[in-house]
Amino acid sequence: MKNLIKTFAVLFLLITYSCKAQQMVQTPNDAIKLKINEQQFINKPLKNLLAQIKPEIKMAFGTLEMPSYFSFRFITSEELKQKVKGRKLIGLYVYVKEDIKEWNNGTRPKEKEFIWTKEDLEKYGNYTVVRIKVIERIED
Repeated sequence: MKNLIKTFAVLFLLITYSCKAQQMVQTPNDAIKLKINEQQFINKPLKNLLAQIKPEIKMAFGTLEMPSYFSFRFITSEELKQKVKGRKLIGLYVYVKEDIKEWNNGTRPKEKEFIWTKEDLEKYGNYTVVRIKVIERIED
């Protein structure tokens, strides 16, 4: 009987560990899942949303519009400049409650003007998400 209970306990722990939630966005095409599950992120810190994204964010910028928002891309600005017919371009726009001042005031260093860094995550990670928008378009 003890062995049976131990076996079930070990199996339960293994199942619990292996079923641990994986990131919502596994590929850039999954970004729409963030919009579908928007209510999970509204009024929560930006870092919670970003933790759900596995693909590297290769380009980002912030705006001062009201409400302020971050625009995230999964391709670099160099890749964006290369026109590829039929390529799907995905833009993730995350609106936040707080003002984003750095991008529009020219205080961001030119070499990393559109690069999302760990420092950005530390600086803006606690900003409050108010809306998520995903725009997909096919290049022609």
